[in-house]
Amino acid sequence: MNRTTDLSVYTTGDFNTGAGALKRLLWFIINVFFFINPLNPVNSLKIAFLRAFGAKIGKGVVVKPSVNIKYPWKLSVGDYTWIGENAWIDNLAEVTIGKNCCISQGAMLLCGNHNFKKSTFDLITLPIILEDGAWVGAHSVVCPGVTCFTHSVLAVNSVATKNLDPFSIYQGNPALKVKDRIIE
Repeated sequence: MNRTTDLSVYTTGDFNTGAGALKRLLWFIINVFFFINPLNPVNSLKIAFLRAFGAKIGKGVVVKPSVNIKYPWKLSVGDYTWIGENAWIDNLAEVTIGKNCCISQGAMLLCGNHNFKKSTFDLITLPIILEDGAWVGAHSVVCPGVTCFTHSVLAVNSVATKNLDPFSIYQGNPALKVKDRIIE
């Protein structure tokens, strides 16, 4: 289930944000005042802003206060997914989140890193996929290029550096499978 990735395809000195300077500036302002700001609990307004900036958002999605989203035009969220307080979606590449997922408080989805093997420290960006029913625990990190397969769980304070098998629970840094997830 682990995919092999040729990092040279994703390494770039010419990173493309996917939007022009004005759109990025407008999003930065909206992100600061309506998403990162803990004083804005109005979910419907946040969903409307995300859609207006190109995010694909399903029905029943909840975005709690203090959520930071880098580029909504690189985000897709399925129905009835929950994004908790202080979550950070640093989507320098596409982030696809399925239905009925949970991104808990303080969790981070990080699509970018740097190539430490090069003196130029080139940016590497890889997509992240959370399939239906995946759960990213509080203060956990999903690293670039990781797929959390259906109904996988990344336990509190863990770091996913590789794909998570379906119906499995992972824990630690780096996260290792600790048991199967049995749904009743």
